[in-house]
Amino acid sequence: MASSLTKDSVRPETPGTEKTFFGHPRGLATLFMTEMWERFSYYGMRALLPLYLVAPGGLHMSAGTATAIYSVYLSLVYLLALPGGWVADRLLGPRKTVAVSGLIIMLGHLCLALPVSASFFVGLVLVAIGSGLLKANISTMVGHLYKGVDDPRRDGGFTLFYIGINLGAFIAPLAIGTVGENVNWHLGFALAALGMALGLIQYMLGGRHLSPQSSEVPTPLTAEEKKSTLRKGLMWLAIAVVFYALVGGTGHFTLNWALIPLTIIGLVVPILVIARIYRDKDLEPAERSKVGAYVWFFAAAAVFWMIYDQGGSTLSLFADSSAKNTIAGWGFPVSWYQSVNPIMIMALAPVFAWLWLWLNRRGQEPSTAVKFSVGLVLIGASFFLFLAPLSIAEGGHKAAAMWLVAIYFVQTVGELALSPVGLSVTTKMAPKKYASQMMGVWFLAVTAGDSITALLSNPAVGGVNLDKMGFVCLEAILAVVAGVAVWMYRKKVKALMGSVN
Repeated sequence: MASSLTKDSVRPETPGTEKTFFGHPRGLATLFMTEMWERFSYYGMRALLPLYLVAPGGLHMSAGTATAIYSVYLSLVYLLALPGGWVADRLLGPRKTVAVSGLIIMLGHLCLALPVSASFFVGLVLVAIGSGLLKANISTMVGHLYKGVDDPRRDGGFTLFYIGINLGAFIAPLAIGTVGENVNWHLGFALAALGMALGLIQYMLGGRHLSPQSSEVPTPLTAEEKKSTLRKGLMWLAIAVVFYALVGGTGHFTLNWALIPLTIIGLVVPILVIARIYRDKDLEPAERSKVGAYVWFFAAAAVFWMIYDQGGSTLSLFADSSAKNTIAGWGFPVSWYQSVNPIMIMALAPVFAWLWLWLNRRGQEPSTAVKFSVGLVLIGASFFLFLAPLSIAEGGHKAAAMWLVAIYFVQTVGELALSPVGLSVTTKMAPKKYASQMMGVWFLAVTAGDSITALLSNPAVGGVNLDKMGFVCLEAILAVVAGVAVWMYRKKVKALMGSVN
């Protein structure tokens, strides 16, 4: 990225003439590259994960078990964003937390690279923990580079940062997926570890360009709080160790002893967190009303992500077994489908940004509730579209790759209608007391959606074949009905939102 940095010929200490990254603080280059490499490692591994779990040369599991593991893993990543924010706020500060998270992620990928089943699952846990720690803090550090919320460069800086996310996500399946599928699974996971190592090196070398604010611990724990937190943490750890030692020692341990509790946690925690915020007596009536409206958006988002995240599991496994995976006679690895969404995001995000502004100037911009409704209807439409290749496969033929590309396209449009809007409305509707925590609450919608998928697909619980026409149709109907419900009650929701549009 050195070539994209510019320097004036005047003295560097002159205000406004320091090196920049496309006109932004130089620290943005550090965070851009760190996030790009972290997303490279994350999305590359994620593209391989369900395929490796079902492959004869991998763990050779059933599609249901593979989907359950994949969904629990995703739910953990987003669930751990909450404690990730707490670690930065109370213990380490964002800068140290991101450094520690990068190291944990790299070690996790190295565990995945070892051809041992036990180390594989340890690796998944480590990557989930590291990703949760990083996800909650690196965006905060981007904000620290600017002079408050009114800095005119701020939105542009986050746009560049967002490009870094999708650039890493686009390249990852093409590189890691190809190596993993065509050369060696574990070599692919090792390549993900290398990507995170490069990101960590970039982060450490460029750390001097970051804001001093990122090194601060906003609300450090007191000595007594540290003792209490350590005591409680060790108590729960001891309970878990004793419990699983008993289960394992009696010969009853199976993978579901880990999967099912994590699935239940992913369903219960989001409900408890939102209930605790809503019932907080410190909230003003207007704030409680906004939280009540937010519940609608949270539930809608959970339905959306439940279907959307199956693009990496249900759709990917379908492509592996029942699609041609060729275009114009040229074959490609199944993992390459995971590059479709990020390249479309980069292409379409500016279009949506322009569209909302254009409609706003004409006084016709849809409300948040209407945008959510559109996102839900589109995610439902993507699964109605999925019925076509499913029908082709049930007829004994391989479905064309373009069917899957079309599904990913519709899902991407739905994502752009709902996800950025959800992030925005979360910050607008957050009570003052929970201003810094509400973004973690938004991520819990992903946790809830993926936990539902895990519960349904796990052969020991729901045992549902998610790639069968009946259930795909049911999910599509659920999303459309949810979208119509949000649209029908939009005026009620708008009244609860108060001044927020």
